[in-house]
Amino acid sequence: MSDTRRLDIAPLSEWGMFTEPRPSVIAGPCSAESEEQLMETARELKEFGINVFRAGIWKPRTHPGSFEGVGAPGLKWMQRVKHELGLKISTEVANEKHVSECLKYGVDMVWIGARTTANPFLVQEIADALKDTGIPVLVKNPVNPDLDLWVGALERLNRAGIRKLGVIHRGFSTAEKIRYRNNPEWQIAIELRSRYPHLPFFCDPSHLAGSREYIMEVSQRALDLGLDGLMVESHCNPSCALSDAGQQLEPRQLREMLYNGLAVRDADCDSPQWKDNINQLRTKIDIIDENLLYMLGSRMKISRQIGEYKRDHNIAILQTSRWDAVLAKVIEKGREYELGEDFLKTVFNAIHEASVEVQDDVLSDKSQD
Repeated sequence: MSDTRRLDIAPLSEWGMFTEPRPSVIAGPCSAESEEQLMETARELKEFGINVFRAGIWKPRTHPGSFEGVGAPGLKWMQRVKHELGLKISTEVANEKHVSECLKYGVDMVWIGARTTANPFLVQEIADALKDTGIPVLVKNPVNPDLDLWVGALERLNRAGIRKLGVIHRGFSTAEKIRYRNNPEWQIAIELRSRYPHLPFFCDPSHLAGSREYIMEVSQRALDLGLDGLMVESHCNPSCALSDAGQQLEPRQLREMLYNGLAVRDADCDSPQWKDNINQLRTKIDIIDENLLYMLGSRMKISRQIGEYKRDHNIAILQTSRWDAVLAKVIEKGREYELGEDFLKTVFNAIHEASVEVQDDVLSDKSQD
């Protein structure tokens, strides 16, 4: 299965792109708009240690007529940033033609956007075009929260021999009204991190937040989870930006966030006291988890008994009013234990779905007799 296949990944330290201090940072404007804009922004970013510069050359937009990037001519401006300022340059690619143009102008790294990640045909086209180039590739999560689709894109690139491979978490589209532009769905990022702990992992707080007001808190959350770096949109004059003006930071604002705002967490600690205390706490968690498994198993046995009783009395499995009452009671009781409503809904809805499946199996067994 795809989630168990081992990826052959080169560690970030071998990419030749990033230097200390942590976190690794990719920064630059959402879009390349002019040569002057790129050079000014790049100069300001270089002043405080940014060495990987990003800018969108081709911009996938929802509606025609929106600014869709300057196209290949912008790569000449990027090339100047590289040659005159010594920065590594990176941009988004969505097809083989984009890759060809990037290779022509010496682009150091490319990333695949959320819309492209969702299309296996395009990912394969890009993988084939990048074969044997040695260029690092970052893959943004697909638009929808589909972890297997994300992993599948990584597999296609890895099978093409791309070892300098990483991911960018930029959140997922949602119809719900939330404070951010995209739903973080951090649990999906955590699951991917758990499956591939050595996979270089970036967060794009600009697209996730959708507003510069929230970039700091999203960035801190990403670092708290142990992600390796950030891709942040930064523009010398965001108010005049031709795309995503509201989510770009001025270079000085980015510097303030990186050096005076964010707290970078260590992956581990050598202190014997730390190791002893954390091991004790983890042992407690292990015991609680074992008890949870026992209780869940007991609950499912009762669900099966209920299914048998409903079957014998010809009663439908779903009892919506009953479940609504149970969930309301759980949420109310959960407040006493400082458990959030969204968390409880996620957990207990999953338990309810499993219970329904158990009862459905009971009916299926009877129908096959």
